[in-house]
Amino acid sequence: MSLRSQVIKVGTLVAAGTLALAAPAGALAPTPEDAQASNQAAVAAPKVYKGRVIAKTGLILRDAPTRGGAVVGTVPYGKVVDIRCKVESRDVVDGNPRWYLLTNGRWAWGSARYIENIGETPRWC
Repeated sequence: MSLRSQVIKVGTLVAAGTLALAAPAGALAPTPEDAQASNQAAVAAPKVYKGRVIAKTGLILRDAPTRGGAVVGTVPYGKVVDIRCKVESRDVVDGNPRWYLLTNGRWAWGSARYIENIGETPRWC
């Protein structure tokens, strides 16, 4: 093979490599590792539990799992809320020491005494 042929061949390979590297990430087919990472991220996503507010005057939302926490909002009676997890507090409300971390638009705490679980009981935080 002549020197000129070799230079052309190397130049073609280099150009092809440059184009492959310059291609947008979405243009390349996903690898099995990408698919596995995507599946693991989906599995790692925390489960959202549901509950219904049973406080006749509405549920008071607080910035901490205690009645001493600042009030950050309210949820009306009968409304379904998304629950991230539960904690046990020293602040017992009508015999119930549990508080739920709610994730409806704003993260806030509500006394479990006034939330009826729909389905599974929330996991511990």
